[in-house]
Amino acid sequence: MLDFIYYPVSAILWFWHKVFGFVLDPASGFAWALSVVFLVFTLRALLFKPFVHQVRSMKKMQEFAPQIRELQAKYGDDRQKLAAEMQKLQTEQGFNPISGCLPVLVQIPVFIGLFHVLNGFKPGAPSNFIFNADDVASFVSADLFGAKLSNTISQSPEVLAMFGTNRLDMLLVGVPLMIAAAIATHFTARHSVQRQTADAASNPQAALMNRLTMWIFPMFAIVGGPFLPLAILLYWLANNFWTLGQQRVVYRRIDREEAAQAGAPAVVNSTAVESAAAPVVETDDSARAADAATKDQPGEIPGVIEDRSRDTDKPGDAR
Repeated sequence: MLDFIYYPVSAILWFWHKVFGFVLDPASGFAWALSVVFLVFTLRALLFKPFVHQVRSMKKMQEFAPQIRELQAKYGDDRQKLAAEMQKLQTEQGFNPISGCLPVLVQIPVFIGLFHVLNGFKPGAPSNFIFNADDVASFVSADLFGAKLSNTISQSPEVLAMFGTNRLDMLLVGVPLMIAAAIATHFTARHSVQRQTADAASNPQAALMNRLTMWIFPMFAIVGGPFLPLAILLYWLANNFWTLGQQRVVYRRIDREEAAQAGAPAVVNSTAVESAAAPVVETDDSARAADAATKDQPGEIPGVIEDRSRDTDKPGDAR
């Protein structure tokens, strides 16, 4: 039913396994683990632009949160009118809450696809989507420090023995992955929450959601980790580390853009003010210079009125 997801996911995993299998032993757990990690990086790189759009959309939603609450208070009893006014506001301001959720929505089927593909690696299986029998046998025999990538900690000892591992080895590898995934999830959520405006953070619903994302969601890696294949835990860990790094890059770029936009008018105004003030300064200097020149003229004594009546005497007249 979801083959349109399973085949692309398995194809990307197959490609990276060929790459790392060329450098390392194709049957080694490190080659398969790196294949899973770079599967995450490939998918997240494809979703980079939608992620940037998501950040910009969420930021605009926070900026216009007061207007949204005003509309909700004004048209709360008229759902149709409220929807129309919300659509109008979104169109005018250029943001769309649905598009902001796109990267998260896309990752859900990818997660399901990877989970289904990994479950297809079973001893003796003739194929697994794009993987042939040899690839399946290679994955089944691969391990990280004795723990099999396709197995879970919660599986029975008999099943683990069938794959050539045991619960202790699974715990020694799986528990650190679970803790690291939980920590990465927490810091990813914390970094996102710190970007919220004061008005958005003060909203009770937003405050509740912030606590959930920072403290409850990371616990899913601890509570659900024993029931997930180790390869899924690798996927979870790599996905959150990518998200954390991507957030820092995107937020830093947006901050630079906003600083440039905020600084440009200030520079123009400052230049304009200086240009407008320059003639006034020049006029004052000229006035002071002229006044000094007048004071330096001979025959003019401050405080004494000069008699200029003789200036009209004829030439040659005695003075």
